[in-house]
Amino acid sequence: MTHYLLSVVQPAGGEPPAPDALAAIMRDVEAFNDELRAAGAWVFSGGLHGPETATVLRPKDGEVLITDGPYAEGKEYLGGISLIQAADLDEAMEWARKAALATTLPIEIRPFFDRH
Repeated sequence: MTHYLLSVVQPAGGEPPAPDALAAIMRDVEAFNDELRAAGAWVFSGGLHGPETATVLRPKDGEVLITDGPYAEGKEYLGGISLIQAADLDEAMEWARKAALATTLPIEIRPFFDRH
């Protein structure tokens, strides 16, 4: 089994969904996570606060500089992640398809390097 990162791509500066729509999305996300768990594919998942809450630590000249805010400005940011295990990319893509439908947002898939 290979581990894959499913990244939720959140648009920056957009209006959040209305409360009733957000509640439906969260129900769908929890159902997706339950399905991952039942299939033995779930490793970890969670949502992230917005990029304005970020702190960046950057090495420079043997020191570490600390700054508030995101490293780069962008039209999108990482809104959440799911770490899954899947037999291959096709299986991971099927989980990512379900994640996109549940979150109503784009999902990026990236495999982890083989640890062996």
